[in-house]
Amino acid sequence: MTTQHDLENRIDEFLAAHDPSTTDAAAFLRARFDAGLAWLHYPPGLGGQSLPRDLQPVVDRAFGEAGAPDNDPRRIGIGLGMAAPTILAFGSQEQQQRWLRPLWCGEEVWCQLFSEPGAGSDLAALATRAVRDGEDWIVNGQKVWTSMAHEARWAILVARTDPDVPKHQGLTYFVLDMTAPGVEVRPLRQLTGEAEFNEVFLTGVRVPDAQRLGAVGDGWRVAQTTLMNERVAIGGGAAQRESGMIGVLADTWRRRPEVREPGLHDRLMTLWVAAEAARLTAARLSAQLAAGQPGPEGSAAKYAFATLNQQLSGLELELLGEEALRYDDWTMRRPDTVDFIGRSPGYRYLRAKGNSIEGGTSEILLNIIAERVLGLPGEIRVDKDLAWKDLPR
Repeated sequence: MTTQHDLENRIDEFLAAHDPSTTDAAAFLRARFDAGLAWLHYPPGLGGQSLPRDLQPVVDRAFGEAGAPDNDPRRIGIGLGMAAPTILAFGSQEQQQRWLRPLWCGEEVWCQLFSEPGAGSDLAALATRAVRDGEDWIVNGQKVWTSMAHEARWAILVARTDPDVPKHQGLTYFVLDMTAPGVEVRPLRQLTGEAEFNEVFLTGVRVPDAQRLGAVGDGWRVAQTTLMNERVAIGGGAAQRESGMIGVLADTWRRRPEVREPGLHDRLMTLWVAAEAARLTAARLSAQLAAGQPGPEGSAAKYAFATLNQQLSGLELELLGEEALRYDDWTMRRPDTVDFIGRSPGYRYLRAKGNSIEGGTSEILLNIIAERVLGLPGEIRVDKDLAWKDLPR
C-alpha cells in the first residue's frame, strides 16, 4: 500500500528528473500525467495511481512549492470538473486514452452543451435532435449559457434521439467537436457588460457514434454524473477560513471604519457564521468524495454558495454606498474565468446574480435536497409518462 512517505519520495524523484525551471511547461505537464501524479484517484495510465483522493493535496502542494507549472485549472474547469469524471465513468478505454491526457494538460478546452432556450431548469425537456445516419449522428438544435464555447475544442452534449418515449428516456450523451462544420458560436452579453457565456447553434453537425458516451437512450443517467460533479465543482471543495467573498467583506469592515453603520455588524456576523458553516460542509463533502462519487449533497453546497454570494455582495454595496455604484468597466470582453475577488464591488454584485442560475437553478436544487437528501415526497410530475413529442411546448 502506497503511503504518504512513498508518494513524497516519488514526487522528489520526478522533480529531480524534470526540473521545473528548465523543462518546457507543456512537456512537464505531460510527464506528470504519465507518471500518475496528475489526479491520484484516477487509474494508472490515466494520470493517477488509484490512490485515495485525500492524498491529492500532498502532490499539489509539493509541485507548487517546487515552482512547477500548473494546467491553468480555472480556464479548463469544465473539463476537469465535469467532462473528465463523466468520461472516466462512462467512456471506453479508447475514449479515455484520447481525451483525458490533453484535457488535464490544458491542451484542449471543453464546454458543456446542455441548457436550451426552452429547456433550462427542465433539462430533460431539451429539443436538440440527434438522428442516426450510418456510423454518424446528425445533430440539429440550439444550446445556450455555454461558458468557454468560444475557446473550446470539445463539448459534452446531450441530445434527443427518441421523441416517442418519455422525456428522460429518449436522451443520448455525446462528445462533440466544436470545430466541426455546422457549429456556430455567438456571444451573449451579460449584465456585467462581458460576454462570458455563449449561445451555440448546431446545424447538420455530424458526430461519429464512436463519440457517444454510454448507451443510446441512457443520456439522462450519464448527464447526472456530469451535473453532480458540476455542483461540487461550483460550491464544494476545501477552502481556507475567510476565503472568497466573505474574506473581501470582512477585510473591508476591518480596514474601513468610516463605512460601518449600526445594525450592519450583526448582519455581517450572521453571514460570517453562514459562510463558515458552508466552508466546513464543503470540506466534509470533499471527504465524502474521497470515498466515492458525489451525491445529491453537492446540490446543497452549490445552493449555499449562490445564496451567500448574493447576500455578501449586497451587503458590500450597502457598506460602500455610492462608491460601490461606480461601475465603469462596461468593456465587451470574453473572459476565460470568473474573478469575484479581483474585481470591483459593482461587478461582484451584478455577477453574483448568475450564481443562482448556473450549474442548476436554486429552485431545482431545493427540490433535489428535499427529495434525495431529506426524503420528502416528490413533486407531482404529470408529464413523466408522456412521450416527449406529445408534451406541450
